[in-house]
Amino acid sequence: MSENGLRVTLLDTATGEPREAELLSSITEKQLTDVEGEWKPALYDRFREFNRAGKPPTEWPGTENKHWDWRQKVEKLQGLLSHDGYCLTCQGMTEGLMLIDTSSYRCRLPENEKRNLVYIDYVESAPWNRPELEQVPRYRGIGSILVGAAIERSIAEEFKGRIGLHALPQAEPFYSATCGMSDLGRDDTKQGLRYYEMTAAQAEAFIAKGNNR
Repeated sequence: MSENGLRVTLLDTATGEPREAELLSSITEKQLTDVEGEWKPALYDRFREFNRAGKPPTEWPGTENKHWDWRQKVEKLQGLLSHDGYCLTCQGMTEGLMLIDTSSYRCRLPENEKRNLVYIDYVESAPWNRPELEQVPRYRGIGSILVGAAIERSIAEEFKGRIGLHALPQAEPFYSATCGMSDLGRDDTKQGLRYYEMTAAQAEAFIAKGNNR
């Protein structure tokens, strides 16, 4: 990825047209400001709509990661060489964020047990892009682009595309069906979240799908 970022394409779901976006291997003050000034208010607007509709809070989508503090997460990892951030921007707005760890985790699948992988610590799309919050999300393709970036980083680290992550329940279908990752079940050490891992072959298949995901 160049210093100026990688040009990628998102789908504008309202028009069906492609929109040029930029993938950057950094998270700057601009992204943190967007999260605090745009993402959070948009998320809580949805919660107020659910409340007005009489939906009990236990049934509100989007609450699983409402407590995430991206500023705190980024500041905590500054200077740690094995941790990196990625952002996806379109038309001046941050549309997706991801933090990865390249050294702390090892593969769990028997065929790759204890081999290195890139672990996705956190990944999130802006609230207006999330289908559980919006009937017509603004853009599609954000999750796939960020997962693809993790795969490319794994290849660059000579891990052959192997990645792993713990998924929030709302994202489980994406990682199993769209990404084709292996589901290794619930992990009691991570609040019972399901752990997913991608092999080199699965990474190759994911990349080969391109925009057909």
